[in-house]
Amino acid sequence: MILINTLAVKRAAIVGGFWSRTGKIIEKPLMESLCMLFGVPEMNYSRLSEMEKDTKKIEREVDYYLIDENNKEIYCEVKLMGKGNPESADAAFARDTNILIADSLSDKNKKQLESKNIDWVQLSKINEEDIGFKKFEDILKKYKIPYHIEEDITLERISNIIHNHKLYL
Repeated sequence: MILINTLAVKRAAIVGGFWSRTGKIIEKPLMESLCMLFGVPEMNYSRLSEMEKDTKKIEREVDYYLIDENNKEIYCEVKLMGKGNPESADAAFARDTNILIADSLSDKNKKQLESKNIDWVQLSKINEEDIGFKKFEDILKKYKIPYHIEEDITLERISNIIHNHKLYL
């Protein structure tokens, strides 16, 4: 029984590590894609905060920063771990997060985030009431982050952004 439990724990650690590493690879290109899709100027989003750029010392890896019209950094956490996974929302609570971008969130996660004034975007569209990634525009407006949508957001436009900017690498 001990052997079976040990193997199960090791398997979970390996699988969890794989998904964690995959998430780290995907998070930054995903945020860049969202910013490009909504026409956010490059000067209004960053992988590193100004402090991190100045010191070249990063004590804790940061997913992404959006930068408002007053040059204030808005911290974004990106989690692609699946609906109902409490860790998705927990990461936003553990850090000074303004915005959580997630592939899917449970209704409980959404309520918890809202109670802590953390804005969220659920990338997947679960039903007709959800607007999915298009909620990102509401967040850009709220935080006064410049953006400009030149054309309708279509799958073809998303595909062009990904391929033209090699964001899939």
